Amino acid sequence: MLISRQSDSDIAEADRTAVTGPRARTGRLMLETAIRLMQGGATPSVSEVAEAAGVSRATAYRYFPSQAALVSAVVDEALGPILTWTSKENDPHRRVSELLSIGLPRIEEFEATFKAALKLSLDQWARGRAGTLGAEPQFKRGHRADLLKDVLIPLEGRLQEQKINRLAQALSLVFGVEALIALKDIWGLDSQEMQSVAQWTSRALVLAALEDEDVED
Repeated sequence: MLISRQSDSDIAEADRTAVTGPRARTGRLMLETAIRLMQGGATPSVSEVAEAAGVSRATAYRYFPSQAALVSAVVDEALGPILTWTSKENDPHRRVSELLSIGLPRIEEFEATFKAALKLSLDQWARGRAGTLGAEPQFKRGHRADLLKDVLIPLEGRLQEQKINRLAQALSLVFGVEALIALKDIWGLDSQEMQSVAQWTSRALVLAALEDEDVED
């Protein structure tokens, strides 16, 4: 999943949520415009969003100091209920299943947005390799790791921390926009088939982790 985390230098962008009146409306307009553009397949710059929203560039950069901050805000908005999801289940199989049942449809709903964010991440990686990225703030991803670590909390004390982390890393392959790319774009699966494969894979991974621990014991 694509998943985002803002750097300290981008914290100023979050201030838009703490104000009311015209400033709050302007921030919301910027965010909604960016979402619309990204849902259309674009990875807009702050200037492009400002132009589309009818806002001055100077104003736009007060809300979003960089393209990374802008895309991070859009990704967080797209993730929506995924970020506030909690489970009362203590069974790791069911907790993972719940997360996929809630998360994958939401990711699919905002598929274009997450692919646009992935495009930015890959583009920055390529420019970093080429030495042309300069001082441009990088789009950082991290919600997926936090969510998967949280979903595996019931395994603490049952599996070694290293093995819980390995399981979370393995599950990250079926929870995110990359899973949609593999299962929908490459294999041509529909939404239901995609969910079925992801659920089957997650069960297999959790079972393998538990069996591996039992064998070593």
